[in-house]
Amino acid sequence: MTPSCLYERLGDSMGDVPGDLRYTKEHEWVKVEGKEVSIGITDFAQNALTEVVWVELPELDSVVEVMESFASVESVKSVSEIYAPVAGTVTDVNESLEDAPEQINDDPYGSGWICKIKTDGDVDLSALLDSASYSALIGD
Repeated sequence: MTPSCLYERLGDSMGDVPGDLRYTKEHEWVKVEGKEVSIGITDFAQNALTEVVWVELPELDSVVEVMESFASVESVKSVSEIYAPVAGTVTDVNESLEDAPEQINDDPYGSGWICKIKTDGDVDLSALLDSASYSALIGD
């Protein structure tokens, strides 16, 4: 998701930025749990998209590279690509989003998670933003 189009749509309401997560400049959130990470889109991103109506989930066991487009979210306004914040293998997908994509709007950091990726080694956090840096990015 490109930041400039999100700013135009969202205006001054920037959204929730939990301190225990990491973020990408493209508005994905990452929860690190050992060598596995959970991934979703931020509150800022779901606000910008408005009503999410469909989610294309990644394939289980697919191998993804860092910042490779591997899923997408469609709203009443647009379709946005989701980029892998880490390289690894998709180990779990949130299949409940197929029947209830609105979970991304209702609970982006909880039931609206998209997938989990297992990395081959330690998770490299150097390219990810902490909550303060992400808040600065979105102007919060």
